[in-house]
Amino acid sequence: MGGLDPGGFAPSAARTAKACETFEHGADVGVRGEGADLAEAFANAALALTSVITDPEGVRATREVALACQAPDREILLFDWLNAVIAVMSLEGLIFGRYDVRIEGDRLKARAFGEPVDRLRHAPAVEVKGATLTELRVAREDGRWVAQCVLDV
Repeated sequence: MGGLDPGGFAPSAARTAKACETFEHGADVGVRGEGADLAEAFANAALALTSVITDPEGVRATREVALACQAPDREILLFDWLNAVIAVMSLEGLIFGRYDVRIEGDRLKARAFGEPVDRLRHAPAVEVKGATLTELRVAREDGRWVAQCVLDV
């Protein structure tokens, strides 16, 4: 399958300093993911979401969760994707440190890899309540995709 694993997912790209980042927004915090393609930008936006809570490097991949979303446009797809990640983390008491994302048209399929939250080891900084429509943007910039929004914390 040319670089795809049997599930149809491309291997995760190496993390770069600018691939995912947070930005200040009043009492809340923004997340931004960049990538060579839309799927990588969405995966890095989710990784930025994790970094608001804890250092993603300290999260072990002992659990895998499948996620799927469908939306009428890329911005709402990002909004729905991040809220799906937040919901699973909250409901199942998990934290994710890696995301494999595939986007085809208006559909997103993903796998999130992580583990149950260990309050002592992960030392969660905040509780993320949800992604918002504030500063929601998905666009190409200088040949790379950028996916961002503000999180309600």
